[in-house]
Amino acid sequence: MKLAKLRRKDVDRCAEIEKVLFAGDDPWSARAFLSELDSGAYYLGAYTSEDVLIGYAGLAVVGSRGEYEASVHTIGVDPAHQGQGIGTALLRALLARADEVAAPVFLEVRTDNDRAQELYRRHGFEQIGLRKRYYHPSGADAYTMMRPAVSKQEVG
Repeated sequence: MKLAKLRRKDVDRCAEIEKVLFAGDDPWSARAFLSELDSGAYYLGAYTSEDVLIGYAGLAVVGSRGEYEASVHTIGVDPAHQGQGIGTALLRALLARADEVAAPVFLEVRTDNDRAQELYRRHGFEQIGLRKRYYHPSGADAYTMMRPAVSKQEVG
C-alpha cells in the first residue's frame, strides 16, 4: 500500500466506498470530492500495488500564520481492506500535515463508532463536545474531538 495525493480520476471510486461506509447517512458524491480537491484541501489516497484506490482522507487547514486550525473532513477505507493499518497511515499523514503549521486538529466522529474513536484517542485526540443529530438522514450523534497543536520542534 502506498499513500499519494488523491487524483481527480479517483473521485468516482471514493464515492463508491462512501456508499458502502455511510449507507445509512448521506455519503459524499464524486462531485463533493471534486469540490474538496478544488478548494485546496489536502487529500490523500491509499493505493494497492496495482494502483487501485482502497482508502482516502482529507484535511482542511484554515487561518493565518501562527493561528492555523485543521479539520479532518473524511477518512474512509474500503471494508475489504480494513484492519490493515490503512486508516492509521492516512490519519498519521494528515496529522503530519497539520504539524507542519502547528495547527490543532478537529474532527467529528459518530458516537457509536468505537473503533474510530479509539484510533483518534491513540493519536492524541480528546472528546470536547457532542453534536446531536449531526449525521443525516440517520440522525446519529457525533462527538467533536480535538488534538492540540504540535509544533515541528515537538515532532522532530
